[in-house]
Amino acid sequence: MSVSRIVFTSLNYVGWGALDNLLPEVERFSPKKILVVTDPALEKIGLVQRVTDPLAQRGYDVQLYTDVVPEPPLETGEKLVSFTREGKFDLIIGVGGGSAMDLAKLAAVLAAHEGKVADYLNLTGTKKVEKKGLPKILIPTTSGTGSEVTNISVLSLDTTKDVVTHDYLLADVAIVDPQLTVSVPPRVTAATGIDALTHAVEAYVSVNASPTSDGLALQAIRLIARSLRKAVENGADKQARIDMSNGSYLAGLAFFNAGVAGVHALAYPLGGQFHIAHGESNAVLLPYVMGYIRKSCTKRMADILNALGGNSSFLSEEEASYKCVEELERIVRDVGIPRTLGGFNIPESALESLTKDAVQQKRLLARSPLPLLEDDIRTIYQSAFRGVVTEPK
Repeated sequence: MSVSRIVFTSLNYVGWGALDNLLPEVERFSPKKILVVTDPALEKIGLVQRVTDPLAQRGYDVQLYTDVVPEPPLETGEKLVSFTREGKFDLIIGVGGGSAMDLAKLAAVLAAHEGKVADYLNLTGTKKVEKKGLPKILIPTTSGTGSEVTNISVLSLDTTKDVVTHDYLLADVAIVDPQLTVSVPPRVTAATGIDALTHAVEAYVSVNASPTSDGLALQAIRLIARSLRKAVENGADKQARIDMSNGSYLAGLAFFNAGVAGVHALAYPLGGQFHIAHGESNAVLLPYVMGYIRKSCTKRMADILNALGGNSSFLSEEEASYKCVEELERIVRDVGIPRTLGGFNIPESALESLTKDAVQQKRLLARSPLPLLEDDIRTIYQSAFRGVVTEPK
């Protein structure tokens, strides 16, 4: 019997009103100077002030850093790490979507290291993370990335993406409050929601799946399947927002421990080359990748179908796996995300460069239940361009 390595963040608060736990947790670290890393849009709508105002009123020296963009490029990470080193901060708080939280984790850890962020990248870096760095509290304002419970910081390069990854990037405290997600617009709700669904689906079929990650993944799929459409249609639906926050959180724990694979490997170049939001990159590829690898995991896809709200009782595993792919296609369509690469204005001429970049994502591809080589990846991109799910010959 194989042994699974299971890792969780130190402390998590999850639920409506969880933000009330922020001040007591900040006090535990006795910081003199706090850096809050957030998206400028959250400052504009006043959401981040729900974090910073109580801290300032308690007398903490709080500095806001808003030079955050979606799919942050390496240069953005380099700039923030330099800023953090120079600022002599005692605590980092990341507030926002995956980009803000990834950057906050990166700054907290690499502020205690020498060299550039590029030196620590997974694919090309030559330095190792050796110090825990500054304490960090992560507070998601979307239901999707799971960054608050993972040890990865994703950065965009010229045409693809790479990561800095180490358990030191794990949050000291994660606060998941669905109340903070109510103002998220429908398109972002849809994209981040499909991102979370993809995390759970890929974790469940991963070669590194375990009974622990399986339980997390299936419950995440159940919660997201019953609430995503409602949250997109009506952002003020409290129960839908609660379900989505819990689903995203569980999906994050699932994929952190089991890993994601082919969908993410092929999605990274879409973000790198065409700056498509990560969630939408996953969404457009999800049915095509899962349809392609279907034969390697029919039993697990039957389980996913049931978690999505389907019923495999009177179907063979083969039939249920086909139904699973159809249901994934339906969810993507229902939340309004384009279902082909052409829907994102990606030309057919780009498929070859996308393939070349995706092949480099060996860390992700290694977790696929069906080995995906260059020809397989090319075929999947062609399928996503044409809008027709295909399988290996």
